[in-house]
Amino acid sequence: MTETRQREEIATLAKSLFDRGLTFGSSGNISVRLDDGWLMTPTGSSMGDLDPARISRLDAQGRHIGGDAPTKEAFLHTAMYDQRPRAGAIVHLHSTHSVAVSCLHDVDPANVLPPLTAYYAMRVGTLPLIPYFPPGDLDLAKAVAEMASDHHAVLLANHGPVVAGKSLRDAVYATEELEETAKLFLALQGMRTRPLTEAQVAEIRRRFPTQT
Repeated sequence: MTETRQREEIATLAKSLFDRGLTFGSSGNISVRLDDGWLMTPTGSSMGDLDPARISRLDAQGRHIGGDAPTKEAFLHTAMYDQRPRAGAIVHLHSTHSVAVSCLHDVDPANVLPPLTAYYAMRVGTLPLIPYFPPGDLDLAKAVAEMASDHHAVLLANHGPVVAGKSLRDAVYATEELEETAKLFLALQGMRTRPLTEAQVAEIRRRFPTQT
């Protein structure tokens, strides 16, 4: 896919996320890996009206070389890319239900959400909770990097999900699945649930291994 087409795809999928209420205002950011760097959504931009030509271009060392200035959370993306060399794209949102789950007191930090559906087990799998750090704190990148080699999706406490995929569409689909599972999880609070068993999850992972 050409860089021009990748820019257009970022803008198209970002608008889809925005129009469906999965991101809002100037929150959230997207990146795509290139052969010699990255494309990233610009700082302060709305995913609802990105101009493909103004999407940020970074070189292989993470230096800004074109377009508008990149998202202030670029360090989250590069930290995950460093640990996941096969990842082709990353989506970070402040989506409502995922953030709500990240604020709960008694979730398991090693795996925040139960495997309520096969598609969640397939597209997300295990979801660790990253401890809270203030916005822009570089220790957040270190915490993400520590988990990213074993997990292509993490949930930042009181902040939101960061999800890698082998392509941008894969990353978007996994992020959407995470948000829908978070919504289910909150809707089922106080009710007895029947998540997938360990054997059922193992079978899903055998059939559909993570590709990033």
